[in-house]
Amino acid sequence: MEPEGRGRVRPVGLAIGVLTTIVLVFVVRRLATDVPHVLAGTVPDDDLAEKYVAHPWLAYGHIVPGVVYLLGAPFQLSHRFRSRHYVLHRRVGRVLLGCALLSGVLSVVLGVVFAWGRGAETSATAVFGTWFVVCLVLAFRAIRGGRVAHHRRWMVRAFAVGLGVASIRLWVGVFTGIQLGLLGMDGDTMPLRATFGVAFWLGLSMHVLFAEWWLRRTPDLDG
Repeated sequence: MEPEGRGRVRPVGLAIGVLTTIVLVFVVRRLATDVPHVLAGTVPDDDLAEKYVAHPWLAYGHIVPGVVYLLGAPFQLSHRFRSRHYVLHRRVGRVLLGCALLSGVLSVVLGVVFAWGRGAETSATAVFGTWFVVCLVLAFRAIRGGRVAHHRRWMVRAFAVGLGVASIRLWVGVFTGIQLGLLGMDGDTMPLRATFGVAFWLGLSMHVLFAEWWLRRTPDLDG
């Protein structure tokens, strides 16, 4: 996601870097928690971790391609990278599109069939996961039709949703902090499970709205 001038590149690039780092930290923590249990055939005490351990192929079929997509998408959206390495841009784009579609479809499956945050997580995953996949499909149709500007704008929308997983983790952290520390609440007053789905709605909605604001502010995004 590139702005019109150099002045706005740094804040957005910094934000993307921070959010991507949050995703990577989450993935490393998941691996450190899940892999020993998967290899040993044991069940973790954490019922959220149990979801990942019980369905590792589904969970990591979503996580791994999703991480590949999030790491590669900023380069694809970079005007400098596209202009200097156009052939590579096209080849990498095909790989990242496949990764994103696989991750998006499996995210919907996870959210609908194995939702830890109950109805709120299910509804958020269904809505935003479907939007993510629709953006990717429309981006593919646009580039196949030679509509480069439309392709790029749909890819910005998709990337914004994909990166929203980091903001979900931030909201989870906020709710956890409120529950355990700031208000001195006990563990039964505001269960994390009850706020997990709310974090999905807040995090992903923010990213969808920001993407639309960004696109309105940068009408020459295809440059």
